[in-house]
Amino acid sequence: MQNIPSVNLRDFLSDDPKRKQKFVNEIGKAYEEIGFVALKGHFLDDQLVEELYSEVKNFFNLPLEVKEQYEIPGIGGQRGYVSFGKEHAKGRKEGDLKEFWHFGQYLPEGSKYADEYPDNVQVKEVPKFNEVGKEAYKMLEKTGIYVLRALALYLGLDEFYFDKYVAEGNSILRPIHYPPITEEPKNAVRAAAHGDINLITLLMGAQGKGLQVQNHEGEWIDAIAEPDELVINVGDMLSRHTNNKLKSTIHQVVNPPKELWGSSRYSIPFFMHPVSEMKLDCLENCIDEENPKLYEDITAGEFLHERLVELGLIKK
Repeated sequence: MQNIPSVNLRDFLSDDPKRKQKFVNEIGKAYEEIGFVALKGHFLDDQLVEELYSEVKNFFNLPLEVKEQYEIPGIGGQRGYVSFGKEHAKGRKEGDLKEFWHFGQYLPEGSKYADEYPDNVQVKEVPKFNEVGKEAYKMLEKTGIYVLRALALYLGLDEFYFDKYVAEGNSILRPIHYPPITEEPKNAVRAAAHGDINLITLLMGAQGKGLQVQNHEGEWIDAIAEPDELVINVGDMLSRHTNNKLKSTIHQVVNPPKELWGSSRYSIPFFMHPVSEMKLDCLENCIDEENPKLYEDITAGEFLHERLVELGLIKK
């Protein structure tokens, strides 16, 4: 398979049971085989996408000393600004060549998770940044809920199985800026090879070359989406929960050819996380003689903490 399959969420949302089942089969098969799809028919309209990119660029164009005021100590980078080179892939010492921002969950009044999640950080200098970020967060979360409903059906579960775990889940919207490269990087790339931590990741901005996915033969494939598509992949939590039936694929963002070093790259992933008490124990219907249980029982919160330590964002 030399490229990632394309699916259309409108099939799943249609009233035609055949179209709905077609989407379930296509996305399920893609996630068993390569762990990535390009998705059309999502809930982000062109105007919102344009506004989000504009606001994100406005924020990253601020002077460093202004951005650093929004770097909040003691929360493992879970909200606000994370400066250049702070995060590294599991098992690597070199920091990735990127800076980023985190928008987190918007909780209703009186939510039991109010003490668990840090507050979202408000940027004074870019008035529409927070408002547009919140709207994009909501639309990506809505898209993700439907993708998980399709996967629940594919796995033989109730369609709404994941809903209770992702409502008020610890999901994160991460606008990333990969700045121009000014000198030969020593061993560092824009984002080193890694698997995502969460259930699924919805990625905006995979239009140009850069994002690469590793197939089962260990070959790197360019994952390039159409402008109206999101790239959506399985994360380690979902892979673990399905006993590796759905694959969390290793991927990376490579440095561009030298003639493009002078240009910035922006991408905006939405990491869909469940609530921390969700049990990620392997689903019984994903275990049989040919596929024995691969993972120890663990909750989503425990797994997330473990991985944030490995990424260098939380000290042991």
